[in-house]
Amino acid sequence: MLTGSCFCSEVSYELDGSLQKGRACHCSKCRKVFSGASSAYAELAPGSEIRWTKGTASLVSSRPRDGWAIGFCGSCGSTLCGLFNGEVHGLTLGCVDGDPGVEIEMHIFVGSKAPWDHIGGDAPQFDERPAGS
Repeated sequence: MLTGSCFCSEVSYELDGSLQKGRACHCSKCRKVFSGASSAYAELAPGSEIRWTKGTASLVSSRPRDGWAIGFCGSCGSTLCGLFNGEVHGLTLGCVDGDPGVEIEMHIFVGSKAPWDHIGGDAPQFDERPAGS
């Protein structure tokens, strides 16, 4: 079972299942929401279920755009998950405790990355989001 929490430990969760399709998004929106060069995110694998174990009152979300939103801690601001139509779609890898069981498989929206960002590693890089990802 995977567990995770925000920086201040106000919000925590357990994931019964696993993650898949790890990716880093370098678009301007992800840079702002993650306060860094990119996001580090993975989808919930089919059949996986998240259970918030602490701090659900502190879990807030951004205003949805095209069904997508970000879930974060209202106390410390840690980005915890991605939401689609109000349901958890995936988790931010930085808030997973221990090994999340996935690695970054691709870098997306590299065509709009910050000029100071130098991407390392062997994962393929795409100027936008490849179809089906």
